[in-house]
Amino acid sequence: MSLNININQNYFNVKKNYLFSEIAKRVNAYSAAHPDAEIIRLGIGDVTLPLSPVVVNALKTASDEMGRAETFRGYAPEYGYDFLRKAISDYYKKFPVDLSPEEIFVSDGAKSDVGNIVDILGDNEILIPDPVYPVYLDSNIMSGHKVTFLTGSRENGFLPLPRGIEEKPYIVYLCSPNNPTGAVYSREGLREWVDFANKTGSLIIFDSAYEAFISGNYPHSIYEIEGAKSCAVEICSFSKTAGFTGTRCAWSVFPDRLTAGENKLSFLWSRRQATKFNGVPYIVQRAAEAALSPEGQKQCRESIAYYMENARIIGEVLKSKGIYYTGGENSPYLWLECPNGAESWEFFDYLLENVQIVGTPGAGFGAAGEGYFRLTSFGSRESTLKAAERLKGLL
Repeated sequence: MSLNININQNYFNVKKNYLFSEIAKRVNAYSAAHPDAEIIRLGIGDVTLPLSPVVVNALKTASDEMGRAETFRGYAPEYGYDFLRKAISDYYKKFPVDLSPEEIFVSDGAKSDVGNIVDILGDNEILIPDPVYPVYLDSNIMSGHKVTFLTGSRENGFLPLPRGIEEKPYIVYLCSPNNPTGAVYSREGLREWVDFANKTGSLIIFDSAYEAFISGNYPHSIYEIEGAKSCAVEICSFSKTAGFTGTRCAWSVFPDRLTAGENKLSFLWSRRQATKFNGVPYIVQRAAEAALSPEGQKQCRESIAYYMENARIIGEVLKSKGIYYTGGENSPYLWLECPNGAESWEFFDYLLENVQIVGTPGAGFGAAGEGYFRLTSFGSRESTLKAAERLKGLL
């Protein structure tokens, strides 16, 4: 017997399969048909290096504390323990950006915050770059919001700007370094967006999950741009910076001066979190604090350097073959133009069937991603070198 209830019809407007679920389905089918194939996975942006020693030690110490009555902790604060909020506040000072710990909210992942922030927003028109991380689009479609796309292209370096956009309020999603293209906004580019947002009363949701991979003279935080605290929320993560993809910890910044009318967005987010979130475990927050210590940052940079060397190796192959790509210099992602005018899923199948390499079809990141393909540098050095040799012989 069927239930006689109403359901959220907006869910039928999103793609039936999440991008990475579809990739897994195709790879599993290929693997079942070719059980002896050595598949190199450069598709999903998951890290492969273990947690750094300083983080592991913090996890062990905190676990021991949880085993003693005098240091046991129960429910974590919904907004994060004070020690981690302060550590994140101190981390921003090197940019330099001045944030109070009370403006920082700890969570279990940037993906969660990006998807959950729609809870505190009303029916606004949404501006989303195309191509970009699918969660921005899907979470808004699930909420029934109108979405307008900002087309990224080879011509604008996959970094759309507000030029020519109607001047009215929007919710604007920006990601820098971008996932999937690896493109990074300059200070001038972010300044255009901040000025536009302040002029129109728009809110920018700035995803800086990959800021630790920036090595050039680019802003790591949108708050490096004057005026950003009155128009932007920033979401960042330990997932790629410190290898926390399986440990789960992130944060969002809601500056005190960020208001909609008389309503502070920080209050709305606090209320949302207190109702729907029980906080990140104490053990994980101690590990995150350790990742932000001087020694922790040093060890994290060593891991990032490892991945960026992988990116260089793949990039050298693409350069030698005359294939256009972005990313790979300030990002762990390489966004390449599919050779010979191939469509992105066609190129996916071509790589899988001929050299057993898994990447991510650009079409999965939006219509503007058709004809492009994403490779990640998160594999091991051994698998990256093997992938490079296979690509040399195929492309």
